[in-house]
Amino acid sequence: MSNKRSFSGDGPSQRQLRVGELIRRTLSDVLNRSEIHDPDLNRMSITVGEVSLSNDLKVATVYVMPLMGTVPVADAIAALARNKFELRHRVSAELTLKYAPDLRFRADETFDRLDETRRLFADEKVQRDIARTDDEDEGEE
Repeated sequence: MSNKRSFSGDGPSQRQLRVGELIRRTLSDVLNRSEIHDPDLNRMSITVGEVSLSNDLKVATVYVMPLMGTVPVADAIAALARNKFELRHRVSAELTLKYAPDLRFRADETFDRLDETRRLFADEKVQRDIARTDDEDEGEE
């Protein structure tokens, strides 16, 4: 009898999350220690926010952002893409995976979404709705 189980959930599996976090840490360490042979990339301070993997763990989407806006995001992604084979080699050397995942770099938009959420909560209409809901809850007790 086969022991294979298909994952039917909406989100990533535990294995995808675990391997993604290991890749994120490895890439962060490599970039922090400036181990890549590209002076342009080594001059950039880049944070790796998240790594999401495909179901078969062969494609890793790496979400990155330059720290403090030191360089444009497009320049950082271009520098990482130029060196993706060396970065992939470093990841495969650190991890014991059957296949080294193909690295694809994207801009991390998490902070932009957080700013938009803060802006929405600061809106006068939203504040009024929140206050009204709180008042209604106190009246029911």
